[in-house]
Amino acid sequence: MGGVVRLRDLPEWQQDAVIVAGSVAIGVLLYLIGLNPLYTTGPHAGWLHPVVFGCLCVVELFRRRAPLAVLAVGGALLALDGVFGLTMPVLIVFADLLYAATLYGPRRVSWEPLAALGTVVAVGLALLVAPDWRTTLVSCLAALPIVVVPVWWAANVRQHHESVAQLARIAELDRVAAVAATRAQMARDLHDVIAGHLSAIALQSEAALSLRSDLSLDVLRAVRENSLSALDEMRAMIQLLRSSGGEDAVAAPARLAELSALFSSARAGGMSLSASVDLGEGRLPAAVDLAAYRIVQEALTNAMKHAPGAAVRVEVRCSGGSVVVFVANDLTGAAVEEPGIGLLTMKERAEVVGGSLTAGRDGARWRVQAELPVEA
Repeated sequence: MGGVVRLRDLPEWQQDAVIVAGSVAIGVLLYLIGLNPLYTTGPHAGWLHPVVFGCLCVVELFRRRAPLAVLAVGGALLALDGVFGLTMPVLIVFADLLYAATLYGPRRVSWEPLAALGTVVAVGLALLVAPDWRTTLVSCLAALPIVVVPVWWAANVRQHHESVAQLARIAELDRVAAVAATRAQMARDLHDVIAGHLSAIALQSEAALSLRSDLSLDVLRAVRENSLSALDEMRAMIQLLRSSGGEDAVAAPARLAELSALFSSARAGGMSLSASVDLGEGRLPAAVDLAAYRIVQEALTNAMKHAPGAAVRVEVRCSGGSVVVFVANDLTGAAVEEPGIGLLTMKERAEVVGGSLTAGRDGARWRVQAELPVEA
């Protein structure tokens, strides 16, 4: 339900009103108990001090909206009060104006000049109106803490607020960068999973329409297998996105071990494919394993789309602490060499694991070669 309302939870104008109300209460209490001025300089002007104090409290209402102007007016009222004997309520409100000017004033106004200004005002008043050096010394000792402490405190509060705001900005930038990286990763995965299988399905379906009836059954079986593979990979991605991230329940499989199934699917679609895979006995990091598989998959997909019927050669091997992926296909009249999303995703996958990828025409064929370092 209700609960305790904290001052910082109120709107700014209400916070200032509460502070002014507190100043009024303290000042009235000090005047009622008959607290004398810190010093006397001549004829008694008891009525003047409450009037100056009241004006100062009205000015204090604008402590946040115009802190430097309010401080200037407050300094003039402080000097007027000091001419007839400085009173504690006026000095307390002036200390709050120094605090507000330091906390809410322009960033270029540092706390040191404000502290020096307050000190000069306090010492100047003491030298101007105090009857002897003893009164001057006592007045300075009484005024300096009230002047210096609020300015120092406000400077620390302001620095803390600025540090918190800077950390919040950094956290927001990190969040935006993380979201962008996640979206880029999802885009790569969706492209690789969907584009590869759907391209194979499209080509195999077209082949089924043109082949003899005794061969179309094998092609349709390959279409079904590609459809199921696409569905399985989509389910795995969705489960990974829905997981909390605290467990490895949906860890990526060792994808290079599935190259034989990928090659079989490509051959079933009519691709003339020769392959050589030699990974040795070592275990590859999961990220490198997956990146290498996706590069082979995308390279075969591009060969299907841009050079249908062309002979394709695939080599995957471990060499000198790196996994080397080589895919080449003969160029046909229908081959398209303009780089697209597939080539971009292959390069991004190689760069993510610290590797590199080159692709382009090599004589009468199109060549894709990637080198992915294996972490120690």
